This record gives sequence, structure tokens and C-alpha cells, in this order.
Amino acid sequence: MSDAVITGDDGLARCSWSANDADYRRYHDEEWGREQRDPRALYEKLCLEGFQAGLSWITILRRRPAFREVFHGFEPAAVAEMTEADVQTLLHDARIIRHRGKIEATISNAKAVLALDGSLTDLMWGFAPARDSRPRPQAWSDVPAVTLESTALSKELRRQGFRFVGPTTMYALMQATGMVDDHFEGCFRAA
Repeated sequence: MSDAVITGDDGLARCSWSANDADYRRYHDEEWGREQRDPRALYEKLCLEGFQAGLSWITILRRRPAFREVFHGFEPAAVAEMTEADVQTLLHDARIIRHRGKIEATISNAKAVLALDGSLTDLMWGFAPARDSRPRPQAWSDVPAVTLESTALSKELRRQGFRFVGPTTMYALMQATGMVDDHFEGCFRAA
């Protein structure tokens, strides 16, 4: 086994990024890399990945309950109705990331979701690569930060009016929502 996989106290081999924190382990074991096609959940993930830009995912994961509270469960119709007064309130809420651009992007992204001709699920999953398009990663060097698909998804989302959806952020979203499966070879979650 490479250093990309670590066996925990419970005897399960996991991707090493999840090994040293209970919240990360739970996220890895129960959520990360599993196919997510629910449009509300995809909108939430898109927004949270945008908030994560420049930060560690654990920072967002630990604040996710507060994000869900202040952004109305990430229901796009409710978020789209948020006003500048709501933005001002959120800029003073220490439970979330207080970044004006990211808060405003979450609201404008809700409006972009509502303006789509089709579903967010169809749009995003339309850029998922074929499952057998590359071998399972065995080392950190096997995991790209950006792919042709994440770049194309980013471009299309931007064309549709979405913000904080760069190619690296979209690749992280693709990993998290099971559009790609980057569980390392040897991880118990590897398909």
C-alpha cells in the first residue's frame, strides 16, 4: 500500500487525507465520491466548494450546519430571495466564512440555478467523464487538480451566470459528488 492509503484503528484502509480526523473519516466513508444527483444537494456542494477556495475542506465541513442554516437549506428559490440586508447579516456571522464575494456568489448562483432551461443535475453530470476513462489513483501524483471535463464544466457554468466555479473547484466538486472516483487503490471505498 502507498502512503496515499492508511489503515485506521478500525482496520479499514482509507484515503490518507481522511485518516487523522473523525469528521473527515465520516465524510470520506459516508459521502465523498458517492454519486450525488439531487439538484439541491448539487447546488449546496457547488456553493460550499466555492467557499472552500483558498481554505481547507475541513474548515467548510465543520461549518456546514451553519451554512445550511443561514442559506435556507440551500433551497435555490429561498436563497435567490436573499437581499443586501441578508448579506450584511452574514458578513457578521462568525459561524460561516465571511467573504462578501462568496456570499454574493451563493445568492447569484441560486438565481442562475432557477434560470436554467434544464436541471442542474443534467447540466453538471453532462460533463462527467466515462467511468473507465482513467485508472484508479495509486499515489497523490495520479490525482489531477484540473481536467478537461472540469474546465469545460467551469466554462459552461460561467456562461450560465455562475460564480466561484473555476476548473479546480469544479474538479473538487466532481470528486465529492462521484462524477469521478478518486478513492485511492487499496481504500475500502474504492469501487
